[in-house]
Amino acid sequence: MARAQGQAPPPSSRLYEEFHYAAGSWAQPWRVVLKAAVMSAGDNPRFVVTSLDAPAPAMLHEDLHCARGTCDNAIKAVKVDQRSDRTSATTLMANAFRLLLACAAYVLHHAFRPSTLHHTALAQAQPSSIIVTLFKIAVQVKQYKDRIRLHLPCACPVQALLHRVTALLYGVPLPVGPPS
Repeated sequence: MARAQGQAPPPSSRLYEEFHYAAGSWAQPWRVVLKAAVMSAGDNPRFVVTSLDAPAPAMLHEDLHCARGTCDNAIKAVKVDQRSDRTSATTLMANAFRLLLACAAYVLHHAFRPSTLHHTALAQAQPSSIIVTLFKIAVQVKQYKDRIRLHLPCACPVQALLHRVTALLYGVPLPVGPPS
């Protein structure tokens, strides 16, 4: 329509609709929400079948369906990036401890992103990207009486980011509370 009026088309366009549909094997018709997106990369239709009557189609898709996908991505990050599925030990306690460590690593990552990595290229990164970028780096470790010093290679591509992260972490106050 924009081209017909001599205007440039928008980079993307979305339309939400709903209808009721009953497949041959279904006992009753269900509400189907359609999201039709036209983007420069091509068409992107999505269908959500639901029993919910109340939310508008756009809200149902964006707030409920996409939130479920976000949750699935977080579970995938724990399984794949933190390797929580590596429970091949012979005892339940060892496997439970591995799972606990994987979940703890994910919680640390989740807390690390918005505070320490804010305004960096890794602010929205998955755990695997942060691990590869920040932690899998060859360094020379020198231990002194009162500190540990890490010497990075001269050509380290993330040296400035590491300095920023280290400075931010150094400035984090220790929690105040009763001794445990």
